[in-house]
Amino acid sequence: MTLVINDCPAEKLFIEHNSWLRCWLLSRLECSYQAEDLVQDTFVRVIRRREQLRHAPLYEPKAYLVTIARGLLTDHWRRKELEQAWKETLAHLPEEAVPSPEIRLALFEVLTEIDEILDTLKPSVRRAFIWSQLEGYSCRRIAEELDVSLSTAERYVAKALRRCYDLRFCL
Repeated sequence: MTLVINDCPAEKLFIEHNSWLRCWLLSRLECSYQAEDLVQDTFVRVIRRREQLRHAPLYEPKAYLVTIARGLLTDHWRRKELEQAWKETLAHLPEEAVPSPEIRLALFEVLTEIDEILDTLKPSVRRAFIWSQLEGYSCRRIAEELDVSLSTAERYVAKALRRCYDLRFCL
């Protein structure tokens, strides 16, 4: 069975746009393997969204693909920044405190998921959460720092915690 997106087989979409998308991504990345991975991820997302596309015509396939690829590229860069910060943190730990490679990987995956959760929050809510969890600020201090009422600061922290609990994460 061939997947059809608005009467255009996904295979045809891939054949017609794969090459230029790879070039577009390669111009933004330093590695052809990363570009190839993001091309593949872009078309995987297209296939996953096929139901949405059946209800709306795809007049500009290149623009559609670039929109998806840009989001993936942003995620890629964000993960690279987080990975660099994680490596720097590990480099500053005393030798005896450095976790095993398996634990480092598991911790990094959790950090990545927490980062994704925090990215869904408004900046003030994110800041309140980070201050409460990492800096140990009270809600009163958060309210002062953000120049909001105490109840607003409490609501911000609660909202972020709820989001973490909903996704089974909490610091």
